[in-house]
Amino acid sequence: MFSLSGSSLYVEALDLWIDSMKTRERCYVSHGHSDHAREHRVVIATPNTARICRARFSRRAVRAPQLSLLATRERPRAEVAFEEHEFNEPWSEGEHRLTLFSAGHVLGSSQLLIEGERGSFVYTGDFKLASSLTVEPPEVKRCDVVLMECTYGSPQYVFPPRNEVAGEMVAFARACLEQDAVAVFFAYSLGKAQEAMAILGGAGLPLTVHGAIDTLARVYVDAGIPLPPYARYDAATFDPASVLIWPPGGKALPKALRGRNVRTAVLTGWSLDRGAFFRYGTERGFALSDHADYPALLQYIERAQPRKVILNHGRRDFTHRLRALGIDAEYLEAHAQLSLF
Repeated sequence: MFSLSGSSLYVEALDLWIDSMKTRERCYVSHGHSDHAREHRVVIATPNTARICRARFSRRAVRAPQLSLLATRERPRAEVAFEEHEFNEPWSEGEHRLTLFSAGHVLGSSQLLIEGERGSFVYTGDFKLASSLTVEPPEVKRCDVVLMECTYGSPQYVFPPRNEVAGEMVAFARACLEQDAVAVFFAYSLGKAQEAMAILGGAGLPLTVHGAIDTLARVYVDAGIPLPPYARYDAATFDPASVLIWPPGGKALPKALRGRNVRTAVLTGWSLDRGAFFRYGTERGFALSDHADYPALLQYIERAQPRKVILNHGRRDFTHRLRALGIDAEYLEAHAQLSLF
């Protein structure tokens, strides 16, 4: 039995929470974005997701391979324990086998496969199928039931090839430098910012990044992901001849840019929307996304071959589009309960 309470998925047969937004005794965390990761007593995750969570969580973190429920209750409340599992190294819990495999979303992001006598279930979390420079290659596994995100579940969301997007980003940055303007790219501090660093720095452009981006970039480097040279932003030492990568939440331009010629761009799949630039308050937008676009969502289903598709974290009308294609699909509403297999 699987149930959804608010935005939290619970697997009753395993007494396991999935990407819960409330603190739980034991919870699987698919990746390190704050809308999926919380400071649970025990966090089940990949080693790279654990690295990211340790950098972002405020409470002290310890390593705890597969603690029992009794052991988790005996742990001090101030600690977050991590139960780490590598990609494609299954483990057993009762009559079920669990496996984490790459989601291709951000560093360490995983999908969860649960197998038992009654069939197989996959929770995708956030994912993409496009290749990237800073993320483990994504996988798709066959299953009986898949619970998948559908953020861009509408036909208008067809992202250009990533090498084309990267080329346009580099061209924009170079044009800014030629015009004696500072190019500012707004990108989420985890995932998209590091990909932007790899793209822009890989083209030989000098980089300066926000402190939060630097903190997570260090995690990437420690995990073996090469990143080009860059400087951490400091108002006193900022080089205006560098490209600045900044979190979208900090759209107020930093102190060192006051009075300077500045051109801005946002990195998001939503840049395909009409009026996106007005909404984001930027001059340009580039469809660099860490989610699957509409064709990739369909491709995932074609490769996974599930008997049933359950949708969440996205557009409900994607359900009707799938049913029109003869796919058994439904949207998982809050407080719904699913009896699978």
